[in-house]
Amino acid sequence: MAQPTNQNLIKLYSSILFGFAFSPSLKVNILESTRIAHLLNCKLILLHVGKNTPEKLSEINTIVSQTEHSSLPIDILWKEGNPESVITKACLDLNIDLLILGALQHENRFQFYVGSIARKLTRKVNCSVLLLIKPAEKRVPCKHVVVNGLDAPDTPMAIEHAFYFSNLLGAQQITIVEEILTKEIHVTVEDDRSLKKANIIKQRLRQREESRVKNIVNALPVDITKNIKVKTQSIFGKRGYSIGHYAEVVRADLLVMNAPTKTGIWDRIFPHDIEYILSDLPTDLLIVRKQI
Repeated sequence: MAQPTNQNLIKLYSSILFGFAFSPSLKVNILESTRIAHLLNCKLILLHVGKNTPEKLSEINTIVSQTEHSSLPIDILWKEGNPESVITKACLDLNIDLLILGALQHENRFQFYVGSIARKLTRKVNCSVLLLIKPAEKRVPCKHVVVNGLDAPDTPMAIEHAFYFSNLLGAQQITIVEEILTKEIHVTVEDDRSLKKANIIKQRLRQREESRVKNIVNALPVDITKNIKVKTQSIFGKRGYSIGHYAEVVRADLLVMNAPTKTGIWDRIFPHDIEYILSDLPTDLLIVRKQI
C-alpha cells in the first residue's frame, strides 16, 4: 500500500476488525491489516475465534511487535464458538466499520455452493468487508481502483468509498464500470442492418450510463475527486462476471462493489452479481455496506 495522500478527508471508517486464524499467511495478513488501519487512521481489533493458549498469544504478540506502526492502537480478542456467528456478533457489538478477512482467490465447485466463512460473512455482517487475496509483507503501492457503476441505490455510496480509499492509499486512477445487460439492446443481429441498429442502441446506452455516473461523481466532495484520474467503462455482459474479468485484465489493485442484497437459497443455485467475483477473486475486494 502507498502512503496516504490526504489526511483531511471526511472520516468514513473509525474501527477495523481483522478476523484471523493461525495459518501460514497469518503474519502477512496482520502486517497488511495494520498498514491499512494506519492509512485509514482507524483503531484495529484482532479477533481469533478459538482458545487462547500461551503459544498462540506469544506468536500473535511477536507478529504485532514487528508491524511498521508501533503507535497504532491494537486490541487482541479471543472468543470461542462458531466463527461465522462470533465474528458477525463482534462486528455488531463493537460497532465495527470495516471487517478485514483473508480469502482464497479461487474456490472449487464444492466451496462455491456450500460457501466459505468469508463468503457467508459478506452476506451477514452489518459493515463493509475487505477481502485480501494478496497481502504483502512490504508495502505495495495501490495504483488503480475499479468500482462498479451499477444503476442501483447503493452505488453512489460505493463510488464515494472507492474515492476515499483511493486518496488514502495513494491510487492514481479510478475506473467506474457500468455493466449493461445484453438483453437491454432488444435487437437480434441477423444482418448488416440489424447489426447497425444494435450498435446505435449500444452507443445510446453507453451515453446514458456515462451521464448517470458523471452526475454521481460530480455530487461527491471535491476533496476526494480532484487528484484522481477518472475513467468510465461500459461493458455488455453478465453482471458480476464482467466487472471481475475487467478488473483482472487491467490488473486493478482493488475492486469495490456494492454489498449483496439477496440471501436466499436460490442465489446459491442461480448465482448473481457478486457471487461470480467471490468464487474467483480477481484482486483485493472491498464490499461496501451501509451501516445498519
